[in-house]
Amino acid sequence: MLQERILFLDGEAMVLDKPAGLPIDPPRDGAISLDNHLASLTFGFHRWPVAVHRLDRDTSGCLLLSRNPKAHARFQQAFEGGTVEKRYVAILDGVPAGEEGTIDLPLVKVSSVEAGWRMTGDARKGKSARTHWKLLRVLEGRALVEFRPETGRTHQIRVHALEGLGAAVAGDPFYGQAHAGGMMLHAQSLLVPRGTKEPVSAQAPWPDRFTALGFAEG
Repeated sequence: MLQERILFLDGEAMVLDKPAGLPIDPPRDGAISLDNHLASLTFGFHRWPVAVHRLDRDTSGCLLLSRNPKAHARFQQAFEGGTVEKRYVAILDGVPAGEEGTIDLPLVKVSSVEAGWRMTGDARKGKSARTHWKLLRVLEGRALVEFRPETGRTHQIRVHALEGLGAAVAGDPFYGQAHAGGMMLHAQSLLVPRGTKEPVSAQAPWPDRFTALGFAEG
């Protein structure tokens, strides 16, 4: 029940702890998506909430939805203006060199008949993409890493982990190796400024699939 996964709610905004495996938009395979749940997330409003940004299907955590068109436009401007603070955590299949840093690697979409489409780094053709990272913990050849993206390119953290740090997100079916527990990428917290109003602020619970791999919160 998504109604039980609400992290923040007021007249303008809702932050949902999106479960891993739930796509935002209806997928080609016909699976249930967020769209199928919107009617149950009105909380007394006539309008259905609208997702302001996107999380990949297999990424869990903080997802912002707007509750009216004016708020939606303001939230989109905040994302486009780079004023939204986003914190992700991921378990990587490998350990990056160093303790922290910034990955500045422009990204471009490439496609082929054999492999389909994917994102990759390309300093000449790619769109600007920057991600700050910090090593949090190492366990049995895997690393728990914090990511704070400045930009919001498609698959940004997943590609920056692989091509910038040399270690794919554990369980990533596109850029690494699929895992029975799913992809280990979680949108941990979100802060969206609202001028003179209190910001939209939320933190998602620690995912059980991280704990199952030995990375408990703390």
